[in-house]
Amino acid sequence: MKDINDYRGKNVLVVGLGKSGINAAYLLHKLGAQVTINDKKELTDQAQLKIFADLSIKCVTGSHPLSLLDQADLVVKNPGIPYHNELIAEAVKRQIKIITEPELAYEIAEAEFIGVTGTNGKTTTTTMIALMLAHAAKFDHAYTCGNIGIPATEVAQKATKKDVMVTELSSFQLMGIDQLRPHIAVLTNVYEAHIDYHGSRANYLAAKKRLLMNQTENDYFVVNYDDAEWVALAKEAKAQVVPFSRQGKVETGAYVKDGAIYFKQEKLLNEADIKVPGSHNVENALAAIAVAKIEGVANEDIVEVLKTFSGVRHRTQYVTEYQGRKFYNDSKATNIEATQKALAGFKAPIVLLCGGLDRGFTFERLVPFLKEHVKAMVVFGQTADLLAEAGKAAGIEKILKVADSTAAVKPAFEFSEQGDVILLSPACASWDQWPTFEARGDAFVDEVMSLTGGSK
Repeated sequence: MKDINDYRGKNVLVVGLGKSGINAAYLLHKLGAQVTINDKKELTDQAQLKIFADLSIKCVTGSHPLSLLDQADLVVKNPGIPYHNELIAEAVKRQIKIITEPELAYEIAEAEFIGVTGTNGKTTTTTMIALMLAHAAKFDHAYTCGNIGIPATEVAQKATKKDVMVTELSSFQLMGIDQLRPHIAVLTNVYEAHIDYHGSRANYLAAKKRLLMNQTENDYFVVNYDDAEWVALAKEAKAQVVPFSRQGKVETGAYVKDGAIYFKQEKLLNEADIKVPGSHNVENALAAIAVAKIEGVANEDIVEVLKTFSGVRHRTQYVTEYQGRKFYNDSKATNIEATQKALAGFKAPIVLLCGGLDRGFTFERLVPFLKEHVKAMVVFGQTADLLAEAGKAAGIEKILKVADSTAAVKPAFEFSEQGDVILLSPACASWDQWPTFEARGDAFVDEVMSLTGGSK
């Protein structure tokens, strides 16, 4: 951890009591700042309150008083809090600098910093990269952190110059960076998402592009070349571009040709050898391969990771097999494109569990995938009726509306037959019924285990 004095004596307001906010508050205290932490939800955890009191961290919860800004030199914002929030909007009006926790982590980090962003595939790609870089001779440890669920500030304090931080970065987090400069930036893809937060697709794309803004010609940009928009984005980069393409559109990076995966003109393995299912995971693997090759990882180590890595929780996660049916948890599929990719990854007939937060769009784009892959649907949440309409348009006869994703498990099993896949892939955010997609996925897994008599 770098010993910096930038925050010594500064009054810093941390907004949001999530893991990243609490870790940021601890770090800022260590760096000599006068810290106030604020959350709209009342904090009743007495043990946590005592820790804050012992560290002289002021804690104000239950509301967002604008008076908290009167002495603030800096705001560290939870990425999920939108900029139209009254407190944040007032901070902007007063021209108080606002950052997010990864920026703070980068400022103190001694380790090499790799940033991974995109609409879909971030977590899987981040995990694959770290597994591959664990074999790189130049690093002692390859840490995953960021939006993957581990605060970057927590990792940055223990990572050394001989380590690497593979950091998943959301568009929300990237809105609050200033100096952050990844040595390798990775863009998996960009689809339409989080428009309710950003206001427009252009704003969403602009947030993603911030990952590149501080890079130089000594850095690298690993980018998906399967869409003209992403290719055009690469032309704006100052860093060295290393492309990847599942459609075989490039031979200067990682690509697929005749069912095999190559880096430049060197064959690494067959596409079918990748353990995690789906074409989207081939794309994730290509991105990870590009990073691993930049960092000098041996081919045999790259191949070993891809042949053995079975996926991460909530991302087309294999749960169990029962009476000839395979259950998968893809709760991280919080948009249509993610569910499209999940459906396309299976050859067996699918009973699909889907639904969630209504963000104001319909599901016509899902219809061709439903028609090709899905035999029955169990729908829930605010978008249940809209998804049922899409299912009817796809010619699916068995469609049932239930209360939530846990109530969907038993009827989904009853709709299924031996050889089928039972897949939770909601195509929607969880926030209408669950605090996070992880909570939704965990509840689904618990219900599956209850049904099948298994254990996690």
